[in-house]
Amino acid sequence: MSLVDVSGICKQQEGEIVLKDISFSQQRRQKIAIAGETGSGKSTLLKIIGGFVQPDEGRVLFENVRVEGPAEKLIPGHPGIAYLSQQFELPNNYYVEEVLEYVNKLGGDEALTLYKICSIDHLLQRRTDQLSGGEKQRIALARLLTTSPKLLLLDEPFSNLDIIHKNILKSVIRDISERLKITCTLISHDPLDILSWADEIIVLKNGQIIQKGSPQQIYHQPVNEYTAALFGNYNLINPSLFQALNNVRSSEINGKKMFIRPESFKIVDKNINSYEAKVREVIFLGSLCEIEVLLLGDRITIKTNDCKIEKGDTIYLSLSLDAIWYI
Repeated sequence: MSLVDVSGICKQQEGEIVLKDISFSQQRRQKIAIAGETGSGKSTLLKIIGGFVQPDEGRVLFENVRVEGPAEKLIPGHPGIAYLSQQFELPNNYYVEEVLEYVNKLGGDEALTLYKICSIDHLLQRRTDQLSGGEKQRIALARLLTTSPKLLLLDEPFSNLDIIHKNILKSVIRDISERLKITCTLISHDPLDILSWADEIIVLKNGQIIQKGSPQQIYHQPVNEYTAALFGNYNLINPSLFQALNNVRSSEINGKKMFIRPESFKIVDKNINSYEAKVREVIFLGSLCEIEVLLLGDRITIKTNDCKIEKGDTIYLSLSLDAIWYI
């Protein structure tokens, strides 16, 4: 039996469609990420699942029992579902330990283990007005988890965090799922946050699901350019260029363009199966470089860890047909 079943959810606000016929299921301990541009309905969907927004149509089942919305309950929310919003708040001028004990349902050892997992055990004697934004967010998260929820909803948890606190929180969220066996659903705009964490990704556009699949499917086999762009740079090669490269008949391409991620091109020594390209731009990204080249007159982006290449160089590329997807 699924932990969560979302069926036919529809929502309008001020006459505008926010969500339209959203349906999916989430298994216990399955990590689901929801992706989409700003305004695609991600946060509203998460709030409906948590019982904080009333849907116009459809229903959410949690452990096979319908989640009631705020129009049906005096105090919105479900006791088995925790929701960490982007606008989390902590009481001012309290010690962290006091803030946590107020809602804690765990025993002493269990609570201490949770605080260690959330990387806040060293902050218990600090006051809430002496904390950084990242520390406050981890404490708000621990505060939710002391109620022993079975489902954790995370709405843009990494926004407005510096790289150090972001990496700490990413480790915490991974530990929550693996060590505490809590099922998590997450929203993020950063493709690296999603691709490295999720078991399944749901892509929303204009309030509708346009693709569901594993991170590998979503990244390498997007249904359209919208989904492709959400998860990083890509190349769309026109049919004439692809025919020139691979001697493929236009009937086999059927009017579609070839979708290729930049890292799928490999820099090789010149050979009969390589393609000559002229380097136009080199962008250093740390562990690799992003390079724009001219390939038979078309601009193509590639990625490589060979950062000795310079603007104006001639290089030779190879491409496996397995790396190509049609959209």
